[in-house]
Amino acid sequence: MSTPSIDTSDFSAGTTWVIKIGSSLLTKNGSGLALDLIESWVEQIVALHRAGIKVVIVSSGAVAEGMSRLNMTLRPSSIQLLQAAAAVGQMGLVQAYESQFQKYGLHTAQILLTHEDLKSRERYINARGTLNSLLMLDVIPVVNENDTVVTDEIRFGDNDSLAALVANLIDAETLLLLTDQDGLFDADPRSNPNATLITGSMVNNPDLLAMAGEGGELGRGGMITKLLAAKTAARSGANTVIANGMADNVIQQLQQGVVMGTLLLAGQETLVSRKQWLAALQPKGTLTLDDGAVRVLKKEGRSLLPVGVKSVKGKFTRGELVACIDVQGNHIAKGLINYSTEEATAICGCSSSEIKRILGYEGEQELIHRDNMVIV
Repeated sequence: MSTPSIDTSDFSAGTTWVIKIGSSLLTKNGSGLALDLIESWVEQIVALHRAGIKVVIVSSGAVAEGMSRLNMTLRPSSIQLLQAAAAVGQMGLVQAYESQFQKYGLHTAQILLTHEDLKSRERYINARGTLNSLLMLDVIPVVNENDTVVTDEIRFGDNDSLAALVANLIDAETLLLLTDQDGLFDADPRSNPNATLITGSMVNNPDLLAMAGEGGELGRGGMITKLLAAKTAARSGANTVIANGMADNVIQQLQQGVVMGTLLLAGQETLVSRKQWLAALQPKGTLTLDDGAVRVLKKEGRSLLPVGVKSVKGKFTRGELVACIDVQGNHIAKGLINYSTEEATAICGCSSSEIKRILGYEGEQELIHRDNMVIV
């Protein structure tokens, strides 16, 4: 397998950034908050701010800091204890950022988000408006998952994907993922001394996923989640940089065009805001498409008609999001469906002209209209 590579010398990071800081960096591997590192990152972010760059911080570390404060040596398996640790740790985390930024006369704002906030169109717009308003007011938003009340995100979520969704929300040009590794390597550098750093690649290079490793004990996001986050960020045109947060002046170096880590270029057409929202939703069901329907969606940019659907799975109502896959199980698209599970099952494989006869009323000709669909 060849190592992907691109020229990073002409990279420009833009004027709106999302910076995600991993828990392994923030908590000194479980021994409390790394206040010296936080002080360094804040100093660099202040320099960005003074240069006219808008920054949103997505910060991990609430659970790990809570574990430290509560003298927990192992990550709890109980959801309730994880939520308790997150609640305790959030206090220290926010206090650390606020006290550092106050030294420079800057205000911070705590924003707690969940995937539910991005599933509702109204809440998506509200979150976008709040973040953009804070940036306009020269406030530094500090975003985290609301681990104290949400179970799914604690078990399976990660702040890499949250940071990517925030990049979509505010149309950021750069997503900077600070980790305890120097970037993405073609092998695991912890076990292979010959591993080579990938300085740059297009985010959709198929070789990248095979090169990703797993996360550490405290952090929930390994390199695989960072690659998936980069793909998500690319939906709104954001480029992603994976870098070592302990490297000297890593943030300011990036501002000057020096990539200290791995640059993953978006290299694709930006999705409009509505389709960014659709892409962030979790599907309620799945439609399996025949080869003709797959071709129509991917090559011709048309709507999905019932005749191209082979089977329907899941439980959904009109207006909910469903996933579209091909017969091999590959994901093709996501979209808002015009019919319920029962109705979609009844008309799948049929011509649109037969909908009235089958359902007893004149419905939409399309199962999913093109305007309510995003190709994945």
